[in-house]
Amino acid sequence: MAISAQQVKELRERSGAGMMECKTVLTEANGDMEVAIDLLRARGLAKADKKANRVAAEGVIVTALSEDQKRGVVLEVNCETDFVAKNEDFLALAKDCVGQALAQGLKDAEALLADAGVEERRKSLVSKLGENISLRRLQHLQVMDGVIGAYVHGSRIGVLVALEGRAATSELGRDVAMHVAAARPEVIHPGEVSPERLNREKEILITQAAASGKPADIIEKMISGRLNKLLNEIALTGQPFVKDPDRSVGQLIQSFPGVEVLEFVRFEVGEGIEKAPTADFATEVMAQVRGS
Repeated sequence: MAISAQQVKELRERSGAGMMECKTVLTEANGDMEVAIDLLRARGLAKADKKANRVAAEGVIVTALSEDQKRGVVLEVNCETDFVAKNEDFLALAKDCVGQALAQGLKDAEALLADAGVEERRKSLVSKLGENISLRRLQHLQVMDGVIGAYVHGSRIGVLVALEGRAATSELGRDVAMHVAAARPEVIHPGEVSPERLNREKEILITQAAASGKPADIIEKMISGRLNKLLNEIALTGQPFVKDPDRSVGQLIQSFPGVEVLEFVRFEVGEGIEKAPTADFATEVMAQVRGS
């Protein structure tokens, strides 16, 4: 039977597939739209499987907070290019997934992907957008008597901070989360730095100080001072507060009686993902020739 341009247009709008693909499956389905969609989905999912081994190092970080701000979720969703990271459907997937994770109290990305509907939607989007998409990681924070602060910077950095204590406020939570996004602390307090890290840094400082040729007692003071400075640089409470460098984050927290930072999590898009090197044009052509 003849396939009309209107049928092709409708199928393209519903599926996001290419014009020729839509025309082909409509012909095979004798114009039955639902059968044609099933054919596209089947073929699209096959394509999605082939894309699964491609590096997805772009994407977005999204957060969600409960109404009482006692629970929060941060989620990283990856794709292959910055172009897709700005796509409305991709952003909708990320937003819906983080909302679902919050509503269901999910603790990790595996629990989210265990939902057949989420996985089906992800694969359909892979087919539509032509890129590998992954729900890479998710973390859930909760407090009993305080607030969860959240901050997202440019969709590429997302932070959750758990503040315990009745005096904790939404503004304080957001301010501390913003600081974590900017300053990248490794631990909350200096005392949480591992002994191994301390010993390694101390050995480096000893070597540096010894080269100065100064007396032993002066060298000892130099090492102690530099080590304390290092600890304050990597510990949240010792860092100068980004909005008011004249006081530390620890001093800021102390101005709210009974409040303490229980935990923080900082996600950055593509963090720890090794991108494959981009082949030059000649290499790409040769690869295509050999594969044909």
